[in-house]
Amino acid sequence: MKNIINELRKKNSMTQIELAKKLNVSRQTIISLENGKYNPSIMLAYKIAKVFDLTIEDVFIFEEEEE
Repeated sequence: MKNIINELRKKNSMTQIELAKKLNVSRQTIISLENGKYNPSIMLAYKIAKVFDLTIEDVFIFEEEEE
């Protein structure tokens, strides 16, 4: 699942550490999210969207896997 967390964070002049503190997660979690290496829980996805005053669908791009 892709996301635009990096773009949103930079647009809001926020460091990875600042975002991590707002979400009560580690900076490593933010790095993993931004690199697409980690899919967040629905609760974390909701919190991320709320930080940027967006919906989950605005932040995360769901791509269906081909079978």
